[in-house]
Amino acid sequence: MVKSIVVLGCTGSVGRSTMAVLRENRERFRLLGLAAGDNTRLLEQQIAEFAPPAVSVKGEKAARELRERFPRLHVLHGAAGLEELVSLPGCDCVVAAINGTDGMAAAFQAIRLKRRLCLANKETLVAAGELICREAAAYGTEIVPIDSEQSAIFQCLQGPSRHVHRVILTASGGPFFKNSELDLATITVKEALAHPTWSMGRKITIDSATLMNKALEIIETRHLFHLQPEQIDVVIHPQSVVHSLVEFIDASVLAQLAVPDMRLPILYSLTHPERVAGACPRLDLPALQRLDFFAVDPRRFPSIPLAYSVLRQGQNAGAVFNTANEVAVDYFLSGRIGFTAIFSVVERMLERMEPRTLRSLEDVLETIAVTRRRTIAHIEKEVSQ
Repeated sequence: MVKSIVVLGCTGSVGRSTMAVLRENRERFRLLGLAAGDNTRLLEQQIAEFAPPAVSVKGEKAARELRERFPRLHVLHGAAGLEELVSLPGCDCVVAAINGTDGMAAAFQAIRLKRRLCLANKETLVAAGELICREAAAYGTEIVPIDSEQSAIFQCLQGPSRHVHRVILTASGGPFFKNSELDLATITVKEALAHPTWSMGRKITIDSATLMNKALEIIETRHLFHLQPEQIDVVIHPQSVVHSLVEFIDASVLAQLAVPDMRLPILYSLTHPERVAGACPRLDLPALQRLDFFAVDPRRFPSIPLAYSVLRQGQNAGAVFNTANEVAVDYFLSGRIGFTAIFSVVERMLERMEPRTLRSLEDVLETIAVTRRRTIAHIEKEVSQ
């Protein structure tokens, strides 16, 4: 059966990989809708190639221009456009790959309409994990992770969860973990963006360098797989071949290995529980020769202990953590704060947070808005001194 797909964030790194998967499997998938941010040039190329019946863009001006260029295309815009896109009749799967929390309302809508949510956006679960999981359970909606680490755990966890002792997330370590003598406070933006393994967007690349990306995944893992914080560990694995591991109560360990290529977890998220042959290269174990694993130094990368602090606090701590990090990364990328200031900003916002139970999407969005204002005010005050 041909599945109809909506791709949110089609021009980002995961979105482009998703389009490659659709291109390689035209007999299996029909593209129903695309959503993009500011990269309308690439979006227009994707429209010309795949001819989806509907698209959504961020702004009204871009929507008007697209209607002029593609008069037969149904063009939407803004947050309402995203929700309408996932509501299109016949939609089977929604690939949620919009950075940050901008696509959160559309993810909720997809869940309520029982679309399979192929989730590449970890921020949604970090900020609103309990709400998302409650909605998914209430509507019987599948959430299949796309992040390589979460996909690996998902693939290994096909038996009863009571048999799980712990899961082990692997982190590439970014560009700085090997040099323990390096003063992280002196790191430049250019150095932080030089990821040794993956080609990603600027924000997620900085998150990889600070290991904030792995901290977000710790929180995401807690919600996706209903684990306790003490059941989640992290190790540095610079080859990025072992994507995650699951240790069971009998001390056996299952791992998922593959070349670092996002097309594989994307394809699996769309075809699960089936597996189909894809275009990814095969893993050549003799060529690898070795697989290395290292412990995380929490003093150099306080993002990891901060994640466990968020899990202990619960309530709105995840939304505060994610938002404060987003703002701090923006300031680092603009050259206004240093690399290690990202950690101190996030820690300070968690210390100052007002605990609040999140009962609705509106509660989450309010926490995000308040935290954003407070984080900006805090950084501006520190920068001006």
